[in-house]
Amino acid sequence: MFSYRTLEERIRPDHPVRRIRAILDRALKALSPRLEALYSRVGRPSIAPERLLRASLLQILYSVPSERRLMERLDHDLLFRWFVGLAMDDVVWDATTFTKNRERLLSGEIVAELFQEVLKQARAAQLLSDDHFSVDGTLIEAWASKKSYVEKPAPPPPGAGSGLHGGLLKRDLFESRTEPAARLYKKSRGGEAKLAYLGHALMENRNGLVVAATVTPAAADAERAAAVELLATVRGGGRRRITVAADKSYDEAPFVERLRELRVTPHLARYEGRRASAIDGRTTRHAGYRVSLERRKWIERSFGWIKQLGLLRRARLRGLKLVESCYRLAALAFNLVRLRKLLPALG
Repeated sequence: MFSYRTLEERIRPDHPVRRIRAILDRALKALSPRLEALYSRVGRPSIAPERLLRASLLQILYSVPSERRLMERLDHDLLFRWFVGLAMDDVVWDATTFTKNRERLLSGEIVAELFQEVLKQARAAQLLSDDHFSVDGTLIEAWASKKSYVEKPAPPPPGAGSGLHGGLLKRDLFESRTEPAARLYKKSRGGEAKLAYLGHALMENRNGLVVAATVTPAAADAERAAAVELLATVRGGGRRRITVAADKSYDEAPFVERLRELRVTPHLARYEGRRASAIDGRTTRHAGYRVSLERRKWIERSFGWIKQLGLLRRARLRGLKLVESCYRLAALAFNLVRLRKLLPALG
């Protein structure tokens, strides 16, 4: 009938999730004024934003495939209740209520702020490199069927398209009825074209932590454009030269020139094909170039984790903003798993 052991006592002291929760607690405490402003005091009682974020991260960390399954786990799993902050007798939310509240939360900037608060802890522990980075992109399949990809009712006139000299491209003439921001795209020449977005990540090369993440509509030049934007965020107006590693798809002269304007040394894998590579002996002769190309492979681990364990091979929400927040939340979960071993013990 009664239990004299608390939830805290039921979670073993060396459980890996304890370290993750300690890091998350510090980040959420720093954001408490922002989270307090998001909690409505009128109308029906809503789910506290802190619990929404904790439950969403828990769903990623344990690869729970649906919100309904997550509510089931919260109902009977004491570890899940402890992590989110629910007592043993607290009533678990309805899956639809949880989804609607979470979508409202993800539509703001709170996930980006939480992402930065966790990075502050890593920076304070000197775990982040400020000089050496890697960048890459990955395909995120949209939550839309190819059957929804139909001709636009009012396509742009000739000469007003997004192609070279205003040429009309397929994305100017067609769009998905259910997910207009998604585009039919394939990342490799022999791959299948899918309605998709591109997820981009900037990784620091010391410990392989993701320091910036964004999602854009899929396009041939989207990876290079997103790389410039992500690098600009970590530059912060600084004048010290940094390096960035990337695969050979980034080896194009305009992109290399733009990086040099930003005082970024391009450690790009050289393109070996019909056109000439924009990377010459000025870059490849240095030992740091080879080190950067080796460290660049680490970014594939984050993509593999986010898409396989984080269940983001295909987006579960619609809309560019919501997909970006989910992607950033999955990158945050990846960082938390890494920091569990890298950060010193937290009191």
